[in-house]
Amino acid sequence: MTCNPYHYIAGLVTMFIVTMIPVHSIAADSSPAYNFLNIPSSAHVYGLGGVNISNIDDDINSVDQNPALLGPEFDMQVGFNYMRYISDANFAGLKFGTRAGEHGAWGVGIQYYGYGEIKEADTGGNITGSFSPKDLNINGLYSHDITDRLRGGIALKFLYSSYAEYTAFALATDLGINYYDPDRDLSLSLVVANLGGQVKRFNESYDRLPFDIRLGWTQSFGTLPIRFSVTAWNLTKWKLPYYETGDGSEYDEIKLKDSFGSNLFRHLIFAADFVPSEKFHVGIGYNYKVRTDMSTYSRSFLSGFSISAGMKVKSFGVGVAFAQPHTGATTFMVNISTNLTELGL
Repeated sequence: MTCNPYHYIAGLVTMFIVTMIPVHSIAADSSPAYNFLNIPSSAHVYGLGGVNISNIDDDINSVDQNPALLGPEFDMQVGFNYMRYISDANFAGLKFGTRAGEHGAWGVGIQYYGYGEIKEADTGGNITGSFSPKDLNINGLYSHDITDRLRGGIALKFLYSSYAEYTAFALATDLGINYYDPDRDLSLSLVVANLGGQVKRFNESYDRLPFDIRLGWTQSFGTLPIRFSVTAWNLTKWKLPYYETGDGSEYDEIKLKDSFGSNLFRHLIFAADFVPSEKFHVGIGYNYKVRTDMSTYSRSFLSGFSISAGMKVKSFGVGVAFAQPHTGATTFMVNISTNLTELGL
């Protein structure tokens, strides 16, 4: 250890308290926004259900899920990600990470979210032109080994949004911790995500960041080359009701779903990752909340499911993912990562 672990923990707690101040100050008159922060930049994670804070991966694109997943093993690694999202939405990003001493690491990244061209109209409904809304996330990360199995991390995100003539700016922080036992291939994580608030508003009302607390478990058993994961998210509130619309006909009654079982499973994401070697993996995830959010007669059979695959060829890692949350919404994601040192740079 290069520093006192208690000092490091104290620093994380202090940052937690400081960044909580704007969250409390805006909670009374705000509505959820900035949900692009819940879109992963890792194809591997996207295939494991969209949220996974405990899967140990060698792709730097995955560290946005938990800053404690960043470490010295990512020395001089760079990653690119691209997602073809719903309709004309396209997302892309770039990340870089490197070691900071024997027990630490730092990284930087940028994520762009473009939503295509949208027609612009005045209050009378007259078309006046078009605009291209966009969001930008510029972030920095730092992690440090507290013990040989416990690592903590912090991420600071600068968020810029531009919708026609309206712009907004926000600051957010993620705090994460990960416990990894290589002998049992056991990984446990805790993340406090999206602490912060708006610095510049779109208008007179504040938009609240999607603040969340998440827990994650990932483990394989014996010689079976499969890692199982369960991720609990949206833990800041228990009730997550939704409406079941049936077949969409006028005779089918809309039903409110708010049972104990429904609320429980809308907090959980299940995943399995087949990893026969360090150079290849295939993952599948099931996100019950995504499936129930799309609970209309036009919901896809695949809604809630996602799949990913990845392989390493020489110095490059390549990953792809696919999901179809709705019949009219097929999403595809690709990642590329490499180590600059292996390339001789």
